[in-house]
Amino acid sequence: MRILVAPDKFAGTLTAVEAADAIAAGWRRRAPDDEIDLAPMADGGPGFVDVLHAALGGDLLAVTVRGPHGEPTPASLLVVEHDGVRTAYVESAQACGVHLTGGERAEEATTYGVGELVRAAVDTGAGRVVVGLGGSGTNDGGAGLLAALGATADRPLDRGAAGLAGIGRVDLPSVPVELVAATDVDNPLTGLFGATKVFGPQKGIADDRLPVVDGWLEELAVATDRRVALGEGAGAAGGLGFALLLLGATRRPGIGLVADSLRLAERARTADLVVTGEGAFDYSSRGGKVPYGVAELAGEALRPCVVLAGRVQVGSREMRALGVESAYSLVDLTGEERAFADPAGALADLAERVARTWSPRGHAG
Repeated sequence: MRILVAPDKFAGTLTAVEAADAIAAGWRRRAPDDEIDLAPMADGGPGFVDVLHAALGGDLLAVTVRGPHGEPTPASLLVVEHDGVRTAYVESAQACGVHLTGGERAEEATTYGVGELVRAAVDTGAGRVVVGLGGSGTNDGGAGLLAALGATADRPLDRGAAGLAGIGRVDLPSVPVELVAATDVDNPLTGLFGATKVFGPQKGIADDRLPVVDGWLEELAVATDRRVALGEGAGAAGGLGFALLLLGATRRPGIGLVADSLRLAERARTADLVVTGEGAFDYSSRGGKVPYGVAELAGEALRPCVVLAGRVQVGSREMRALGVESAYSLVDLTGEERAFADPAGALADLAERVARTWSPRGHAG
């Protein structure tokens, strides 16, 4: 039996590579003769550059950028040359991720460092710059990125969302390369389903502050292009998607871009079973997350797909709507304490249990 293992990271505990290795280790304990094809995934958020580097090769270049609160922050960009075309890949979370803010002072956190990453990518001579969006601790509508690339305005663009209060004019820069925004969500910039209302609380923005911060982003939209603010992906990474779209970027779902780079559709067609996973499998997974994207490709290949997750928070009906045959919870099997204390070991144990059900060899064993 051939198993394609294509998980996302388990946020806060395992990278996608570590998760794939743990699933493979547990599966082999139960069904050692099964052939396992590892394809760690990313959706544009943390791990985007590492996953693409493993798949595409290329050169990783180290840079130092301004962090969300002004501190020097190490980051990297990936440069890949194919058929004479140079493409640079940038991961926004390296410059403004929630792991850098600790969920504090989100209203003042800036995406300036992401703009510095894009600028460094342009300086490599790349004709195309792909920016992975996700996992941000910022909510400034990408104003900091615009500032780093040369935008000017009647309010400071590099002081987070709070600096945007009262903004009325923004002069946008010209970026001399093709830009691609690889988003993990399709939310608009503002409103009920916008960046602030949906993702602000997980970045540390208090409930009573959400309307205020959303209003600041609305002012930025009015000062630039309200129509762009309504577009799919404009609300990605606290509005970084909006800033990139203002600069003429093409929006692509991050999962699709990574899947194409890994030839995932082709690999799914040669598998008998597709296994994916993430930290929390819930209905929001449909909004551009790895499990939904992998399950969709598995369905197109007429292959069953199962999910291994830290927590499973969808019922069987929702699961089927996502194209998933079954989902298995790490916490339910091993308990929350072990799931966090030994995530790789716990995930391997879960994979061993799943192999017992899904592999003919595992069942026989």
